[in-house]
Amino acid sequence: MTDLATPTLEPSKYDRLIAAARDVGPAVTIVAHACDETSLRGALEAAESGLIVPVLVGPAAKMRAVAADNDLDLKEADIVDVPHSHAAAARAVALIREGHGELLMKGSLHTDELMREVTASATGLRTERRISHVFVMDVPGHADTLFITDAAINITPDLDVKRDIVQNAIDLWTMIGLGQPPRVAIVSAVETVTTKIPSTIDAAALCKMAERGQITNGLLDGPLAFDNAISPEAARIKGLTSPVAGRAQIIVVPDLEAGNMLAKNLTFLAHADAAGIVLGARVPIILTSRADSVRSRLASCAVATLYAAARRRIAQVVA
Repeated sequence: MTDLATPTLEPSKYDRLIAAARDVGPAVTIVAHACDETSLRGALEAAESGLIVPVLVGPAAKMRAVAADNDLDLKEADIVDVPHSHAAAARAVALIREGHGELLMKGSLHTDELMREVTASATGLRTERRISHVFVMDVPGHADTLFITDAAINITPDLDVKRDIVQNAIDLWTMIGLGQPPRVAIVSAVETVTTKIPSTIDAAALCKMAERGQITNGLLDGPLAFDNAISPEAARIKGLTSPVAGRAQIIVVPDLEAGNMLAKNLTFLAHADAAGIVLGARVPIILTSRADSVRSRLASCAVATLYAAARRRIAQVVA
């Protein structure tokens, strides 16, 4: 007889990602300047969870003091001693270039300080693809994992940059095993194309680029307003019929301000968890915030580890 008082709960979207990442095994992760409790605890908890193998780059004495003050066990974690945060960012990027890690993780330094080293023309981690950020969101009551991009790196992207933003997000979705092709909504304030709102023209152009093979492996529609991108009822009322309208899995925003406000609205009003990852560099970059929950930090590491594992498999096939 079924016990109705103790229903079986489905694992959350993040739980599934974390479990999948444990199955593929941890990736060596270069952690830049983990010199406060939040960043050091995050790296060590991800290691304890079997998601990463951390290499801690920063002032060794300071990291050991933070660990001692907060009862954190460094165990046998590798430590690369450098004098300050700028040196930590530079050395972390150099270690990636030298092949000593598959992932890069931000510690307690400012994002700009790390990304300055990542994007340096001669010594950074640039590729032919534009670097962009994806929020991987677990929104209560919403069936799918929801991607929002770009809300952290590109402030006012032009059409060519948006093409890379879209492709980066599609590649992440498919490579971490969320299914394919993902449904991608290019959002604006309205769902009609008008010269008065330039982002609607970009949205239409991106959809045409997908038709012509300039963007691959995703289903695109746009412009769409946010409501008719995620609500089947809103899409029905507006008379929008497409595989994407009302069922979007990736939300591509017009600019950083719109994306940042959208992600934070979902986090603080809808109580969503928001993991974050930067793509388009030589390796995935885990960006965390001091406000992130433990689950969000672990999910960020899990997504990056899954992505790194997929890249490893592709490299083996090519070889």
